[in-house]
Amino acid sequence: MRVATQARPGTEPRVPLSRERVLTAAVALADEGGVESLTMRRLADRLGAEAMSLYYHVAKKEDVLDGIAEVVVDEINETVERIDVPSHGADWKKAVRQRILAAREVLLRHPWAPRVLESRTNTSPAVLRYHDSLVGLMRDGGFSYDQIHHALHALGSRALGFSQELFDPGGAPTGDEAAGLMAQLAERFPHLVGMLAEVAHDDPDSTLGWCDDQTEFEFGLDLILDGLDRLRDHT
Repeated sequence: MRVATQARPGTEPRVPLSRERVLTAAVALADEGGVESLTMRRLADRLGAEAMSLYYHVAKKEDVLDGIAEVVVDEINETVERIDVPSHGADWKKAVRQRILAAREVLLRHPWAPRVLESRTNTSPAVLRYHDSLVGLMRDGGFSYDQIHHALHALGSRALGFSQELFDPGGAPTGDEAAGLMAQLAERFPHLVGMLAEVAHDDPDSTLGWCDDQTEFEFGLDLILDGLDRLRDHT
């Protein structure tokens, strides 16, 4: 019986496919062109394999999306578990804040990931592991489980490092066209136009959404954490 295939002279041995290798390649494709660019055919091409051979490792496109979401959250867990800071008593807030911002740094390397995470219908073990450690930090701070339950609802997706956008203009105009549109809307929506005229997002590398830059993310996070800390002080 033949137990191995000899490589042709002058060629490298083919690396066997595995679920881990397939998902690693899928993450790389999504990082390059967004999750829309991720197809089974492109994934097979990246791996130098036939598309049908992928189905031994991922049953369908949704299985790929489940898998790459878990890969990213595993990366988050590996990152936050390297953080070694005090979390008892008043230190809980600094520890939680640092962990959430570290998770966000991972998502900034994979800007497609929040949309995929939001679309998953099942909570993966990696996500449960992340939130379990977050609950542990809050228990160190003196919160009851009931308080933590309310806190996680208040944080929502922000606990994992991203937040949903209130406004998403999609392919909105820019430059002179945008200025003209703002002028037209000013009479009908003076307060919104006044606000938008003062808002500047000049750091696209820190953005996971249209209006979700680092400063705004931290502003919302700090509001919630400060409120929770006041709750802890009164218990």
